[in-house]
Amino acid sequence: MRRTSTFAAALCLAVGISAGTAAASAAPASGTLQRDADLLVAEGSPGALVELVTPRGRVRVRSGYGDVKARTPVPWDARFRIGSFTKMFVATTVLRLVGEGRLSLEDTVDRWLPGTVAGNGNDGRLITVRQLLQHTSGLHEYVSEMPNVFKEKDFLRTRFDTVTAAEAVRLAMSKAPDFAPGTSWAYSNTNYMLAGMLIERVTGRTWQEEVTARVIRPLGLRHTFTPSTSPFIPGPHAKGYDRFTEKGMEAGPDDPFGPPVDVTLMNPSWGGSAGAMISTTEDGGTFLRALLGGKVLRPAQLAEMKRTVPTPPEWSGVPGTRYGLGLIWTPNSCGGSWSHGGTIHGFLTDNGVTDDGRRSVVVSRNTRTPVPAGSTTVPDQDAVSDLIDHALCGAG
Repeated sequence: MRRTSTFAAALCLAVGISAGTAAASAAPASGTLQRDADLLVAEGSPGALVELVTPRGRVRVRSGYGDVKARTPVPWDARFRIGSFTKMFVATTVLRLVGEGRLSLEDTVDRWLPGTVAGNGNDGRLITVRQLLQHTSGLHEYVSEMPNVFKEKDFLRTRFDTVTAAEAVRLAMSKAPDFAPGTSWAYSNTNYMLAGMLIERVTGRTWQEEVTARVIRPLGLRHTFTPSTSPFIPGPHAKGYDRFTEKGMEAGPDDPFGPPVDVTLMNPSWGGSAGAMISTTEDGGTFLRALLGGKVLRPAQLAEMKRTVPTPPEWSGVPGTRYGLGLIWTPNSCGGSWSHGGTIHGFLTDNGVTDDGRRSVVVSRNTRTPVPAGSTTVPDQDAVSDLIDHALCGAG
């Protein structure tokens, strides 16, 4: 991957600064936050929207364009696809059920979904609920068996098709596990497709209904949605853009991306309980602060959520990153923060919240493939890590 040129960065920066800043209080962080948001655009995102909440108030900044052709900014109250940030909502819902005694983290998958994880060396009798939420099950990544996710022609041909959770899991079961349960760690969306199926089996209601009833509605997240198959993003939103390589998932870091494609409309069922949800920077921050502030889970379940295992350095790019139950711990300049970002066609979501739940930041970009002007590859560094560090560790 390559870094953007200075000239291209300067051009994008000028576009970003014109988009403006809105602050609920005159927090000193607003200038730094704006510069960091502008840098995201300089690195190839069409637009960026950032919201920081601290005990001193709320700051929002935006940069670039929500609609490139119309040259309009990202709406301040934009809804966006949050990708794997969905996992934090789903894990929280499972842990709510654990706190009610409806199931145990040590229950096997086969107890609740008998015969679902089987074949080619897969065995649901050996995998626990904890291992699903922690990505230590060893189950193969079903998305890697879906070329339509990564290749432009295939995506455009199938973008409105429905993929059920059972179909996604069967794709994973067509391959041998990556390792024996509990012996290693590897991020796999298959785990959370199964978590959604488990919620339905335990409660008799869909994961969407349970997440809404147990998390979204109690917290008053009015602009957070759990879509099933609808391709639309309800309410104001930026257009989501994506770029594809000819080789799809087999592409290397130097394989060029094609031109941006508007991928806003898409049936998100292929992401399901692993990544289909829609939210806003405001709702996302409210959830993060409530969760880490102890307002969503009982202390015992929040403690379980925060029990982490190490992840490979190449996974996050930040040494010392650890994964809990749908919750990621990342070291930073003031100790560390909790988060769970997400990637899905047209959108990148990043976030962070302090351990006490008093300070949060949510970042939305309307592409999952930021490619700087004049380049064909993504930059070798992503300014979002610095943005989150500045937001959570800075003054204000």
